Amino acid sequence: MRSSTKDTSKGALHEAKGKVKETTGKIFSNVSLESEGKAEKIAGKVQKNVGKAEKNIESDVESARSRRGKW
Repeated sequence: MRSSTKDTSKGALHEAKGKVKETTGKIFSNVSLESEGKAEKIAGKVQKNVGKAEKNIESDVESARSRRGKW
């Protein structure tokens, strides 16, 4: 599995866990858990976007390599 796929998957997982923590914190009026959830959700979004960026870079590198042989 490529690192971009791993980052995207792990980011989605952290984002989901963060949303659960945030919602649980809101339900039980636990500000600490709610804040922790928001932070984890944001970190998950960042990691997911890093994975997408890596995937775009990998795609660009692959297309550049394939074009090199056609010149």
